[in-house]
Parts: sequence; C-alpha cells; structure tokens
Amino acid sequence: MGWLARQFGLSCDNVVSFELVTADGEVVRASDEENPELCWGLRGGGGNFGVVTEFEFQLHQTGTESLLVEHFYPLEQAGAALRGWRELIPGGPRAATFTAWFGTAGDWPHLPPEHRNRRLASIGYVWVGDPAAGRRLLPDLRALGSPVAERVEQMSYLDLQTMDDTTRQAHAVRRYWKGHYLRELPDGAIEAYLARPDGRPDPELDPALLPSVSLQSYGGAIADVLPAATAFANRDTLVELVAAARWTDPAQDTERMAAARRYAAALEPYASGAYVNVLTDEGPGGVRRAYRAETLAGLTALKDRYDPENVFHLNQNVPPSAAPSVLPSVAPSAPA
Repeated sequence: MGWLARQFGLSCDNVVSFELVTADGEVVRASDEENPELCWGLRGGGGNFGVVTEFEFQLHQTGTESLLVEHFYPLEQAGAALRGWRELIPGGPRAATFTAWFGTAGDWPHLPPEHRNRRLASIGYVWVGDPAAGRRLLPDLRALGSPVAERVEQMSYLDLQTMDDTTRQAHAVRRYWKGHYLRELPDGAIEAYLARPDGRPDPELDPALLPSVSLQSYGGAIADVLPAATAFANRDTLVELVAAARWTDPAQDTERMAAARRYAAALEPYASGAYVNVLTDEGPGGVRRAYRAETLAGLTALKDRYDPENVFHLNQNVPPSAAPSVLPSVAPSAPA
C-alpha cells in the first residue's frame, strides 16, 4: 500500500510473477499462467508458503513530482473538518490519496509557536503527479474550516517516499501499532478517533506518551480488483486506520502499548478487518481479522500443499490443517 495505489493498485496487484523456494527446497515459479493458485496466495498471503527470491513487476510511468497538503486543527474544530474531509474521498481523483492525522505535534516550522508540541488533528491529501493539477483540490479542502496552519509543499516523489524514514539510531527505537480497515467513517468513528484513549478529558497519562493515529484512503484502482482475485480481499475499504507509538525508553513500554490498544479497541466496533502488516501480537485472532473466511480457507489449502509442516511459521501465521500446536503463531517482533 503506497501513494500510487489509488492510481495503479497495490504492489501485489502489479506483480507479474514470483520465484519461490518452498519448504522442501523446490524452486517454483508462480504467475497467472503457472501455478496460478500459488500466485493468488502470494498476493497478500505473506511469507507462509516459502521464500520469494525474485519478483517481476509491471512498471508505470509516474513522473517525478508530488504535492503534500495538510490542514491543522485544534481538537474542538477537528470533528467538523474530518466529516467534510470524509465526503471528499469517494469522488476524489485517483492521483490523490486522502490523509488525516491526530497526535501530539512536534516543533514543526509550519505550525504557529503556540500550537507546537500540543495535541492537533490534520486533514489533507498527497498528490502524485503534476502539482498544479493537485492544487485544484485546495479550494475543496479550504472550504471545510479555518485551520490554524496550512502546509502545501511541492516535492519530488523521492522526497515524498523518504520523508518518514527513520535513519538515525533506527534500531534503538521501540515501536508498537494497531490498525483497522473501515468500510465507512461514521460520526461515531470520528468521535472515537479524536477521543483520548481512556475516554477522560484530562488523563493522568502524559499526552506525549499517546500514540499518533492516522487515516489513509483506499478506493480507486484498489477497488477495481475483484475481492476473490487475490488473497488481499479488503477491496471495499474506505480508509485504513493505524495507531502507532514510537519511543526509546523501555520504562514506557506498558503505557505506550496500552494506549495504542485502547485506541484500537475504541474503533473496533467500526472496523471491517485489518491490514496483515500492521498486526503485532494478536496471534490467530489477528490473522482472522486480516483475512475473510473464504480467503483464509484458500490460504490454508495452499499451506497444506506447500508447507504442511509449517516450517514458515515466524510470521502472521496461516497454519496448515494439521499444524503442530507447539509452534509459535507470530514472530517475536513486539512485546506482548
């Protein structure tokens, strides 16, 4: 899932073929013509069937320019702005990926000093293509309210892709996240999105310890693909929500992870599934959230064929029908 998905589909939609080494050491090729069932499963099924040693991709001409637009609101104004932003998504141009964010702002130069290091919400979009064309959406966004700050930044596609990279002491950073897919974004979900994770107006928890929560729109070319065509079946998603925490002090582990879990729990009544790559310590229950029943049945059948001993189990695991019960279901990538 990336900034080009609404134009050209997901990365898995653009794989022409895979080369895979199976659990017994066999090298197989999977494409629409050769081992098509395996090709179906590898488009969303993760590393459950072997080690992919080669991907062949369909390429697209994209240009090198992009546009980033963000409007920042204090919490008392954010609900109305988000409801208007929600209405822009269904008819929005495919070059635009609509984004929203809620969290503790940093010492960012595009914010007035009095709003830095405070809880804010933002709405906006990322445009990949001619920035002049992307600016034509600005009046629609500006009509939604009076933000305390507006960021409109033209940048290269390379800068867009790397702007959130963590390179300094990256391996020292502790991370934890929870996520949901939402087919709709009703008012109740917006209220839960903007609420403190414990539901109190003045929690004892330092706001700086709370996770940042983001929304990113789907639709467009993602929804053009039939749900049964790939193992990624959540094609009717409107937005993806991710509550993400990042910190360095191990003493904050409990508070940080608990806050992210509370956010996810508050939004779960509105959820329609989850992205397998944002699952952390949810085990088999998380895998069932990521895949619909018919998809999971197909993945299990592939597992029975290509990895019946569950050799590849340090992942968001789809076990074979007779999986050994002693094997862990997920890799120890995050504290429980």
